[in-house]
Amino acid sequence: MNASRKLLITLILTSSLAFSQAPFEMSFGSTNPSNGVLLDEEINEINGSDYSILTTAINTKYSEIGSGMFKGKLIMVSSKKIGALGNGVDPNTGQPFTDLFCIDIKKDGQLKRPLLFSRILNTKGNEGQVAFSEDEKTIYFTRSTRENSKNYQLYKADLMENSNGNWINIQHLDVSSDYHSVENPFIRDGHLFFASDRLGGFGGFDLYSAKIKEDGSLEEAVNLGENVNSTKDEKYPFLTKEGKYLYFSSTGHKTVGGFDVFASRVINGEYRSPKNLGTEFNSKNNEIAFFLTKDNQGYVSSNKNSGEGNYDIYRFYKEDIKQLLKGVVVDAETQIPLPNSEVVLVDEEGREIGRQVTNENAEYDFPVVPFDIYKITVLKDGFVESTIEFEADKGSRFTYTKNLELNPEIASIKEVDDKLMIVVENIYFDFDKSTIKDESTISLNKVVDILNGNPEMKIEINAHTDSKGKNSYNLELSENRAASAMKYLISKGIDANRLVSKGYGETQPLVDCKNDCTDAEDQINRRIEFVIIK
Repeated sequence: MNASRKLLITLILTSSLAFSQAPFEMSFGSTNPSNGVLLDEEINEINGSDYSILTTAINTKYSEIGSGMFKGKLIMVSSKKIGALGNGVDPNTGQPFTDLFCIDIKKDGQLKRPLLFSRILNTKGNEGQVAFSEDEKTIYFTRSTRENSKNYQLYKADLMENSNGNWINIQHLDVSSDYHSVENPFIRDGHLFFASDRLGGFGGFDLYSAKIKEDGSLEEAVNLGENVNSTKDEKYPFLTKEGKYLYFSSTGHKTVGGFDVFASRVINGEYRSPKNLGTEFNSKNNEIAFFLTKDNQGYVSSNKNSGEGNYDIYRFYKEDIKQLLKGVVVDAETQIPLPNSEVVLVDEEGREIGRQVTNENAEYDFPVVPFDIYKITVLKDGFVESTIEFEADKGSRFTYTKNLELNPEIASIKEVDDKLMIVVENIYFDFDKSTIKDESTISLNKVVDILNGNPEMKIEINAHTDSKGKNSYNLELSENRAASAMKYLISKGIDANRLVSKGYGETQPLVDCKNDCTDAEDQINRRIEFVIIK
C-alpha cells in the first residue's frame, strides 16, 4: 500500500478530553472503559485488513460527523457555524446545536465545502444522524429539542417528486419515546437499524433492527443480540451491501480506548462475536460513524488527539489481508502422502469456495479470509470421506498449515464380469516403470488383510496397460508390474504358492477405444486386478 497515503495514528492516552462538549449523540462516556483496554499483543492480530487513514479538508474546531450518502453527496452532522450565524449553544454539551450538511466528494475522496442540507429539516434543536430509503425518496432522521437535548427521536419525511430537496409529510415514528433515545439510523435491505437505550436491552445503548413496512412505518424492533450488544454502549451500525459484515462502534467490547469500530461476521442472519479493527484503525480516543462508500474505501469520524478539535471526518482505504491455507493429504496410519485426493473448501453458509485435486506431492492450498470458519472435505477412491472444521483465527498476513488425514476403506470381495475379485482402488506405479508408488502400498495392504483372513484363498494378479506405445513393450511392462505387486504381497508374509502374476498388456481394455482414447479412458484401462482362483 502507498506509504504516502498513511496517516500516523496517535496512541497517547489523554484524560483531558471533555465529552460534555459534544452533543448527546456524540457523548460517548469514558475513554477508559472498565471492560479493560486491550494489550498491544492482542490488538495487533485483530483487524483482518490494512487501513490507510487520511484527514479531510472540511474539519474545524467544531464537531463534524459523517452520516452516510445521499445522491452521491456525503451527509454530515455538525455543530459548525455558517458565516456569522449561529444556532445557539446546547447547555448540556457546550457546543452549538447541530445541523445537517451536504458535501460534494472529489474523485480522490476528498471533501469539498459543506452546505446546509435542508432548511426544512434543520431546526433550532439538535439534528442527529439520518438514513435514506434505498430509492432515496424517504429520509429517516433523528432530532432532539432544545428543552431535552439528550433525547433523540426518530422521524421520517418524503421527498417531493421532481423537487430539489423539498421534504414533505414529516412524521414522528412510534419507536421514539420521551423515556429513551433513538439514534444512528441506517437502512439496508428493507430494514432500519438504530441504536437506543430503551428498556429491555443489555445495558446502555444497544443496536436494533426493524423491518420497514410499505407505508414507511416500522415493525416491532428486534435487539441484535448478546454477540453484538454489551452492558455498555453500541452505536452507529453499518451493514455491508452483501450483508456479510456488520460494523459498529462500541465501548463495551474489548477496546483500544473509548468507542472503537468492530466488525461482526453475519452468518445466515446470525451475528458472530465482533472483532476489533485494531490499532491501525482505532485510537485511544473514539472512532464512530464508520461507513463504506466502495468495497475498499469509506469514512469514519474520530476525536483523536491529532485532529482539528472535536470530532473530525477521516477518509480511509481498506485492503483485505491475504491468508493461505495449505497442507498435504496423508494416510492416517502410515502418514504416506495421497496424491490425486479431492479437497473441497466450504464456508459457514455452505457455499463452495474452492475445489482442488492434490498434486503428485499430495499438496493443496486455498486462499482464506481472516476469522472465517470453513469446512474442509477430502475424498479419494478407496478411502473414507473426511470432513473437518477449520478457523482462520489470525488477523495478520499468515499461512496456515493443515495436513488432512484419510482412513482407508476395507477391501471387498465382489463378482466382476463373471470373475470373483478382491476389489481395491487402482494400484499406481512410477511413470513407465514397475515401481509401486508409496500410496498404493496402502491399497496392497488391504489385499494382504483379505488373504490373511482367508488362508485357503489363492489369487491371480493381472496387470493391464493402456494402448499407447508398442504392444510388446506394454506386455512386458504389465508383466513386470504384476510381478512387483506379487513381490510386495510376499514381502508382507503371503505364501508365494498362493499367488500367480500375469501381464496382459493392452489386450483386455475395459474401454475399447483403440488408439483414440481420452486420458480418462486410458486411466480406466491401466489397472491391476486381483482375481480369486481358489
